[in-house]
Amino acid sequence: MASRAVRRWLPQQHGAWAMLVVPFLAGMLIATPTPWDAVLLPAWLLGYLAAYHVQQWLRLRRLSRNPRAAGRHTRPALAFAAALLPLGVALVVHAPWLLLAAACALPFLAVNCWYALRNRERALVNGLAAVVPACGMLPVAVLFGGGTAGQAWRPTLVCLLYFAGTVFHVKTMIRERDSRGHLWASRAYHAGALVVGCFLSPWVAAFFAVCLLRTLVVPALGRVPAPAVGMVELALSLLLVGVLVAVYG
Repeated sequence: MASRAVRRWLPQQHGAWAMLVVPFLAGMLIATPTPWDAVLLPAWLLGYLAAYHVQQWLRLRRLSRNPRAAGRHTRPALAFAAALLPLGVALVVHAPWLLLAAACALPFLAVNCWYALRNRERALVNGLAAVVPACGMLPVAVLFGGGTAGQAWRPTLVCLLYFAGTVFHVKTMIRERDSRGHLWASRAYHAGALVVGCFLSPWVAAFFAVCLLRTLVVPALGRVPAPAVGMVELALSLLLVGVLVAVYG
């Protein structure tokens, strides 16, 4: 029963957790970690959890004729929002500019809600829209640690390029595994990311060369199980943190 409750309350979207934590962790380590990071990270995760259940409520409210199907997301959404409230107030009192950061994220959240309402959460545009506010936590963490926007924009760009690339790559490996068009779009995207990386740093270029290589090798292996695809992306996410801290820290 406990494990079932956990599955109902916590999204089983393992890639999303990496996208939430990695930019924050990189930004924190690029700047100077502060005690407030221990408040910012839980608030960020609680905000994601509340938004997830709101989106599921919207999706099921429209699709299902059974009100209980959508209703099971009401209590988690309210609980996570309630837990977020005191942390959010404390953070805004400490750093009022966070309100502007939250406002910048709202249009992308609206896109995600729109796709949830139409039961198209797996759409490419929806995935790319989710990447932007997630990577936006990198400059937030940098500024929180006393860094500057000038210090943050390059690593933020690298994060955006990588996580947008995961949207393309994972789609070619799972839902669009039989689409040659999606495969070549993923490879073309990663080749472009490699070109951009060459203008940023040799280490960043080397990282995107590895990402491009995985788009060439992994699909050629055939039907790779989803957990294996996820493990490769997890390894690359950890490598990304190391590269960002080494180059920009």
